[in-house]
Parts: sequence; C-alpha cells; structure tokens
Amino acid sequence: MYLHLGQNVVVPQKIIIGIFELDNCSYSHITRKFLEKAEKEGRVYDVSGELPRSFVLCEENGKHTVYLSQLSSATLLKRSENNVFD
Repeated sequence: MYLHLGQNVVVPQKIIIGIFELDNCSYSHITRKFLEKAEKEGRVYDVSGELPRSFVLCEENGKHTVYLSQLSSATLLKRSENNVFD
C-alpha cells in the first residue's frame, strides 16, 4: 500500500519509519540537528506547497529521506490506516 503525503506525492507504506508533528518535534535540539543535516545532504523534500505541519521519515536501501507535508500527523495516520489517497 501507499500513503499520499500531499501535492501528488505518494510513498510505499513499508518504507515509512515514522510520522511526526513538526510543532511537537521541533522543540528537541536532536530533531532540529537531524533535520538540518538531512537538508544539507539533500534528503529533505518539501511536498507541502505551503507551511509544513508534519514530516515523514522514510528509509529505502539504507538511505533516509524526509518528506515535509502540509497535512497533520493525525491525518496521515488516518490515511495510512484507511489507505485513502485523497
């Protein structure tokens, strides 16, 4: 199955490590450092089209990718449980 992240971007659910709310996670300096490093390495994709609300961490072939989404983590979780594309 696939998860629709917004802006016509879908990822296979089997590569998703976690879905995180940006407001809650940005308080941690560890998370901020991780996101900064991923961005410097070109592994962050902004698929929000506006102000991102959450990020989805994926791993495929040993490589981590971060997708910024305009959707809340709760909405993405519901989509993953229901396999709804939009």
